[in-house]
Amino acid sequence: MLEVDSLTAGYGNTQVLHSISLRVEAGQSVCLIGANGAGKTTLLRCLAGLLRPSKGHIRVEGKDVALASASARLDHGVTLVPEGRRVFTPMSVRENLEMGAFRRLWPRRDRAVAADMDMVFELFPRLRERQSQIAGLLSGGEQQMLAIGRALMSRPRLLLLDEPSMGLAPKVVQEIFATIRRLNKEGMSILLAEQNANMALRSADWGYVIAEGEIVRQAESDALTRDPAVRAAYLGL
Repeated sequence: MLEVDSLTAGYGNTQVLHSISLRVEAGQSVCLIGANGAGKTTLLRCLAGLLRPSKGHIRVEGKDVALASASARLDHGVTLVPEGRRVFTPMSVRENLEMGAFRRLWPRRDRAVAADMDMVFELFPRLRERQSQIAGLLSGGEQQMLAIGRALMSRPRLLLLDEPSMGLAPKVVQEIFATIRRLNKEGMSILLAEQNANMALRSADWGYVIAEGEIVRQAESDALTRDPAVRAAYLGL
């Protein structure tokens, strides 16, 4: 599904990512764990087309999209749920979801959009209850549900999630990760960047550890959970 090869990127003269390589197979759930500032968000921004890498390749289903725009990445089935949720706060819940499907609504309306909105409401019943409410008045957990729902409205085949647990109460974190696991079980490929390493590793098949812009470890999630260095640095054990 996704193959990243020797990816280098940064901002101005500051290089953040140093020859990153990773894979996400079709239907696989992969997590990327690391400390704040390790390069997780920069990598996801590159994968989503929001930041152009200086070197390397990003292949989606075999096609190199490293220089493709963010909107073109949507056509390849790649959608990002950004760090901090970034919902459209002056707009209603329903309008936010429609914005997630904008490429399917204009210039010609895709009749399946309504069915997909019902699917989002089934995943997150609170959004159905609040569909007319202004997004800026939602709780942090509800905004995260909305951000995921908005991404799903683009019908992604690869869902990128950047720190979905950030700033949320433990009970809400459990709900969000249960939804992520459900989406993966239903066949969606997942790449999750997360500081909450315990939750991330429990929700993924494979994990990568990133430090100072480099992949320093990779293994099946269970193996990383047992790795003494990972346990000491990221699991608080």
